[in-house]
Amino acid sequence: MERQDKELAFMLQYENIAWFEDGRVRILDRRCYPRKVSFVTCTHYAEVAKAVTDMVTQSAGPYTAAAMGMALAAYECRNESEARQRQFLREAADCITNARPTTAKRMAQICKTMTEAAEAAWGSGVDVAEAIKARAIEANNSRYHKIAKMATYLVGQIPNGGTVMTQCFAETIVGMMLKEAKQKGKTFRIFCPETRPYFQGARLTATVCYEMGFDVTVITDNMPAFVLKNENVNVFTSAADAICMDGHVINKVGTFQIAIAAKYMGIPYFVTGAPDLVHPTVKDVKIEMRDPDFVLQAMGVKTARDGVKGYYPAFDITPPELVSGVVTDQGIFCPYDLWRYAESGSTGEYEVVV
Repeated sequence: MERQDKELAFMLQYENIAWFEDGRVRILDRRCYPRKVSFVTCTHYAEVAKAVTDMVTQSAGPYTAAAMGMALAAYECRNESEARQRQFLREAADCITNARPTTAKRMAQICKTMTEAAEAAWGSGVDVAEAIKARAIEANNSRYHKIAKMATYLVGQIPNGGTVMTQCFAETIVGMMLKEAKQKGKTFRIFCPETRPYFQGARLTATVCYEMGFDVTVITDNMPAFVLKNENVNVFTSAADAICMDGHVINKVGTFQIAIAAKYMGIPYFVTGAPDLVHPTVKDVKIEMRDPDFVLQAMGVKTARDGVKGYYPAFDITPPELVSGVVTDQGIFCPYDLWRYAESGSTGEYEVVV
């Protein structure tokens, strides 16, 4: 099996996202990367869930962590009866799935896939933890392969020598977009809003772009409209934490306001990812509200006066009228017609083709 993370930046390599080995899950701490390369080590599946809750890993990182966390759970209960192992994995799946509310349905898909790997292992007598780890790697390979297809469609929308604005850290699609552009001999500038309060745009997206040899500039979160207008931005793009079948996009807070500015200036907004069948409409999406104190500081340095209140929604919702196209592994779809994607036969971004 050829790994799909080949030629991608350091933090997009499977081992550097989350990795199960020797009874532990090691997760790259994205809260301090790239200024510090540090890993959080988990010896219990609940610690993996806590790492996700605490933003040790972000963007698509939690999905790899969830899969490796299920392998760890299988390792923890390896000496128990098969009935107890099944119960233990159900408990682990429930804990990991609910680590963050907005993405719980995607996490449930991942945990279900890992549980299916365990079922197959019990039936054949192989090591359950290693079987789940192998399925986790297959899941990453499957998702990376689909995202590589998305990248071909997205790069086709970017003119050579043009300018792109991103939002937050779009994880795999950033790396695949740049890899695809290199293969086509295409280059472009990238502007990354910083994405407070964790600064994923400044620290993660910009690092990946720089490591892969592209011209990248970080801007503060109140600069996108100015940059869109004055730097001749051709495309605004983001990934999504959920793409509802009614065309609403849930992504890092700030996406909505950039989409508004882009629409006003006639700049297309392309969101990448497979539509989520588990979200028929936006009505069942719960927006996670995080600790408001985080907006009163910057990377641990207090910036606001004591007694001042903060407000911290982790995500916002961009309506379909602001979305130029949903870039999937099956092509670019109109946000009002996403059921055509479901009818295309694709298994979606987080279903594993084994």
